[in-house]
Amino acid sequence: MIAVELAKLFRRPRTYVITGLLCALPLIVAIFLATTRVPPPPGQGGAFLSAVLSNGALYPAAAMALVMPVFLPVSVAVLAGDAVAGEAATGTLRYLLIRPVGRTRLLAAKLIALIVFVLFAIVAVLLTSYVTGLALFGSQPSAGVALPADVTSLSGVTITPAGLALRMLGTVAYIVISMLSVAAIALFLSTVTDSALGAAMGALAVLVTSQVLVTLDAAAAVRPYLPTRYWLAWIDFFRDPVLWRDIERGAGIQLVYLVVLLGMAWANFLTRNVVT
Repeated sequence: MIAVELAKLFRRPRTYVITGLLCALPLIVAIFLATTRVPPPPGQGGAFLSAVLSNGALYPAAAMALVMPVFLPVSVAVLAGDAVAGEAATGTLRYLLIRPVGRTRLLAAKLIALIVFVLFAIVAVLLTSYVTGLALFGSQPSAGVALPADVTSLSGVTITPAGLALRMLGTVAYIVISMLSVAAIALFLSTVTDSALGAAMGALAVLVTSQVLVTLDAAAAVRPYLPTRYWLAWIDFFRDPVLWRDIERGAGIQLVYLVVLLGMAWANFLTRNVVT
């Protein structure tokens, strides 16, 4: 069943269209930066954008900061929302369940396919942005990579290429966990409705509400528990020393959402009456 879901994932043009759009945004931004050589003012624009003008090796981090707040969550919500509801809308869910597969196994296969998509999309963005950064901005690997002053506690700190790779691995792991919590929201809603669009829009409504409450002082009491509160905490991997507090809190919150919502999706799907 897992092989079937993975084959469906990579056979569908939308997988490559969505991934291509994710890669296109950092490319467009890089072209403008390389052409004008005008960095965003301090405190404005995405993280690392000022630093990449002197070292393109940091552009993968800048690219993740660009796609993380909106484009990547939307992509994950669309695919996760379609996972079950899309099958129900087209009438294929009933035939899938007639086969000796089991609902738990089917839901697990859908989840694994979503994990693979998240990894595929992130790796694609990282690779294309790394090539773009080196081509447009160059790099000084022998001298190490200077961490930008706006994200590091010690101005002028440099890290080795190996250190940069380790920080990027930590970043990928953190973003994967965050996006899986988005997938869990959409997947649960996908087991509730037969509308893939409705499930995706419901998940996005939850995320937008969370983003609004994060910026609202009146919601300070619930802010630490909102799903988007620590989305950008992975930037702390690039501080020196690494600040683990928000990273640990963010990972913990995402894991709670992931476990609870996947449990709700499983319980609902297990008892769902499939009639179409």
